[in-house]
Amino acid sequence: MRNKLSFLALALLLNAGLYAQVSSATFGMMEARHMGHGTMSGRITDIAGVNKEAGKILYVGTAGGGIWKSVNAGVTFKPIFDKYCQSIGALAIDQQNPKVIYAGTGESNMRNSVSIGDGLYKSTDAGDNWTKIGLDSTEHIAKIAIDPSNSNIVYVAAPGPLWSDSKHRGL
Repeated sequence: MRNKLSFLALALLLNAGLYAQVSSATFGMMEARHMGHGTMSGRITDIAGVNKEAGKILYVGTAGGGIWKSVNAGVTFKPIFDKYCQSIGALAIDQQNPKVIYAGTGESNMRNSVSIGDGLYKSTDAGDNWTKIGLDSTEHIAKIAIDPSNSNIVYVAAPGPLWSDSKHRGL
């Protein structure tokens, strides 16, 4: 509430033509706050959840804001991919071992401001740590599927560079 009042006071000062009197004290009551994944890109590219948790544990991939994890059915989120490429194209959770998560970087939405990625990542500890495991030159990963009968088989759909021919495209 204090932030809204501070902003309102600043707006009133500016509208009254008193902007020359604005100083650092004007902003003294304002506090920085984390805006979350919506401010980086605004586009959610994939959502994955742990089946055994009935929607309680969720992972959200964004076009330019990395991966966000919720352990309370989406009430709150925390970023878990800040050290890596922030453009996410696809997520997959091994439902036989939900601590294993795959993240394909590079959103695959065909648009004029699309972000590229740098490959496929894997976490074996529910997103606390990640290892790049390949597909570095694909630029965009659209889908990841884990074989439900054999978790060692993972399919990755990579459209590759969206605006040119490429040998880094396929399944």
